[in-house]
Amino acid sequence: MMRTRIHGGTCVLPDQTAKVDLLLEDGRILAIDPPRTAAADEVIDATGLHVIPGVVDDQVHFRDPGLTHKEDLHTASRACAKGGVTSFLEMPNTKPTTTTVERLAEKLALAAGKSLVNYGFYIGATPENLAELQAVRRTPGIKIFIGSSTGDLLVDQQPALERIFAETTLPICAHCEDESTVRANAAALGGGTELRDHSKIRDEKAAVIATTRALDLAYRHNHRFHVLHVSTAAELPIVRDHRKLITAEVCPHHLLFNVDDYERLGTLVQMNPSIKTAADNAALWQGLLDGTIQVIATDHAPHTLEEKRQPYPKSPSGLPAVENSLALLLDRVHHGLCTLEQVVDWMCDAPARVWDLQRKGRIAKGYDADVVLVDLDRRQTIRNAEQETKARWSPWDGVTLTGWPVRTIVGGGTVFADGKIDDAARGTEIEYDHGRGGYWADEVSTSPE
Repeated sequence: MMRTRIHGGTCVLPDQTAKVDLLLEDGRILAIDPPRTAAADEVIDATGLHVIPGVVDDQVHFRDPGLTHKEDLHTASRACAKGGVTSFLEMPNTKPTTTTVERLAEKLALAAGKSLVNYGFYIGATPENLAELQAVRRTPGIKIFIGSSTGDLLVDQQPALERIFAETTLPICAHCEDESTVRANAAALGGGTELRDHSKIRDEKAAVIATTRALDLAYRHNHRFHVLHVSTAAELPIVRDHRKLITAEVCPHHLLFNVDDYERLGTLVQMNPSIKTAADNAALWQGLLDGTIQVIATDHAPHTLEEKRQPYPKSPSGLPAVENSLALLLDRVHHGLCTLEQVVDWMCDAPARVWDLQRKGRIAKGYDADVVLVDLDRRQTIRNAEQETKARWSPWDGVTLTGWPVRTIVGGGTVFADGKIDDAARGTEIEYDHGRGGYWADEVSTSPE
């Protein structure tokens, strides 16, 4: 029952940004702007800092179990803590894949012993696991790989997709790249031998076809659907017609990298979906600003440098980003390209609403005490050697940003401060209330009580 007071900071609240104190107790936000006389066991001086809700990253690949030479739940959650990410939702393409209620429970138990921050796991769809998708409860939703996967996680046949959308109730998200288009493009290029071929194989057409197909399913079956990692300007008119069912997200690499960066960064920026053009970068940013895209997530998907430096096409797709994503956006605040309030909306409140997370994404009475102190004037350079991800590299190595998280609090306890991480800290399993109805539901109260 320790009580903590965060004093002197400027807090980004749901309805205003104001210089008010916060009182935290028993893992929750007890009071906003409490009386000066309110007692506290600990006082955190936030003078000169901004206090924001903890970031919710709704798309990560933490490789645990089965691929832990790349990353594991402990190293990845250390990276989260350093980066101001207090909650993550992890994808099912581990080994074994998370495609049953039993395997989901196993991953939740694994995270309980290893994760410094709060955790949740999607269940993956296969052509044959409809009963599992109907029975599962402890999950944000269902992940479908309509493209870019192998084995039983690839679901690109129409009858199977129809049944998943028609006969399940949980919200669905998908990797939208049309598999037949990708294969046809690869065949036309003789399989692809140069890195730039990657963006020709996984082209705009592949993304548009798959996104259009998924939204048609969502509309016909009246099923909530979230479009992961939108990568092209051409997808924006499609997702803009949301009909209170559709939400979408973009990743930092699709906002900040394009095909011109292949020459400079090589396979380090090889991604699925592929990076596109500078015009796509600009359109995606505008899509965030005008509300067409609701969420920023990382798609954190690390590989070792040795793996990434293999010649294309042997090189795997994916990059680490979770510990730098907030700083990348705070730097945009510094340059006047957006506001801090917009960043909080995109990275904290919106993902919590999309996935019906209970008591997450806002600084409000009764919400979980997951908060981050950020210094909007702090200048710091990203260095590979200083990365907490097990992969120990970043495509932004050498980039100096202004605006960084300096303290991360999870469940009322500090897990990162003064450049140090508390390895003894443990997050908790995220809770969901899928009766809330997602992002487009009537506005929820700022208090869950």
